[in-house]
Amino acid sequence: MKTVCLAFLLGIIATPAAAADISTHVLDLARGVGGQGVPVTLSKRSIDGRWQKVGSATTDAEGRIRQFDERKAFDDGVYRLQFDMSNYPNASAAPFFPEITLTFRVIDNAAHYHVPVVVSPYGYSTYRGN
Repeated sequence: MKTVCLAFLLGIIATPAAAADISTHVLDLARGVGGQGVPVTLSKRSIDGRWQKVGSATTDAEGRIRQFDERKAFDDGVYRLQFDMSNYPNASAAPFFPEITLTFRVIDNAAHYHVPVVVSPYGYSTYRGN
């Protein structure tokens, strides 16, 4: 144990490079609650322009996804969140926007990127939260 601690203090053991953290939140403006049970896919655009899935999750009881796939960290690049609204708020729903796609850029590996979406029956908006 002493050897490992000493090696860490001396910088012999490399620490992983910092990488960004991404979270999201569905806020239901019409109902005044978080959007529970919304499947969300996180993708990253590759150098050739294709989208590669890097995570997925479903919003919790408060409409939040605090992390994607076991706290995976994300490096610089262009990302896309796809919200499957087709069954929201229930299985018989036929929303005007069955899918919402948000594209954003990660440029600071040490930052937290919280990208929420505020939804209503005939509109939505987004912003970079904290």
